[in-house]
Amino acid sequence: MLDLIIDARPADLGNGFGVRRILPYRLKRMLGPFIFLDHAGPVNVAPEQLPALDVLPHPHIGLSTVSYLFGGQVMHRDSLGVEQVIRPGEVNWMTAGSGIAHSERFEDPASLAGGALEMVQSWVALPEADEENAPSFTNYQPHALPIFTDAGVWMRLIAGDAFGLRNEVKTHSPLFYLHVVLQAGARFGLPRGYPERGAYVAKGSVEVNGRTYTAGQLLVFTAGIDPVLVAREASTLMLLGGEPLGERYIWWNFVSSRKERIEQAKADWQAGRIALPPTDNAEFVPLPVDRSRPASSSPPPQPLS
Repeated sequence: MLDLIIDARPADLGNGFGVRRILPYRLKRMLGPFIFLDHAGPVNVAPEQLPALDVLPHPHIGLSTVSYLFGGQVMHRDSLGVEQVIRPGEVNWMTAGSGIAHSERFEDPASLAGGALEMVQSWVALPEADEENAPSFTNYQPHALPIFTDAGVWMRLIAGDAFGLRNEVKTHSPLFYLHVVLQAGARFGLPRGYPERGAYVAKGSVEVNGRTYTAGQLLVFTAGIDPVLVAREASTLMLLGGEPLGERYIWWNFVSSRKERIEQAKADWQAGRIALPPTDNAEFVPLPVDRSRPASSSPPPQPLS
């Protein structure tokens, strides 16, 4: 029933900014089209420490970043000129395509009060035919995202198609992404029709086939099996998966089906050919000297995506 259990690797990125890195993993580089998954926070720092948490402008190619907040808020700026405050319950889908740069800054002290900042960030790899699409950013408000409720169950469809629910979030390949909240004793399954499916336990614990799994674990399920997840306590899950896209290369913030495209992206960023956000261009993250890792190793955590 379970192909793999991935334990998130914790990292303190400074000033109390805790990140749990889930994907990629040495035994599971991708889950469907999802190639990266981070759980950041909860974070609680003094207001004067806010600037240290900012993620300076940095580039992406060949993927879509998906930001989803449980609490707090983040200011997004990108090279398209978009300025968007990201709040809980919204879906913020940025498609890098041929290349984009963006920043994430924490400009409202109230957003961190009481450990409020908590977010899940993922990267969704693009099909080969879409890797060089023009970059774009769309903010989807909560009212545009369908919600399902039942006894002890609350569920929001973030993106894709699941349990008969769909929304207008633009995706490039078959996938599902769900935020699920279960009360103790509630039972829940996984969407059918996808070859790769997983459940990340963000909070609480769930039982599957008589065994209990706790916060910080990603459960990767066998294709064709329909498991039942039983909440051992009040729990929050992120369900994700979809159709696999084939091999992808990942280096720093770049994803591509072609190694040579990664090299080109490195050169483009170093030479300034990927534009900075027009309202946040005074500083940026320089190209790392060498972030290469053997294929069998896990990449080091990044602040956000």
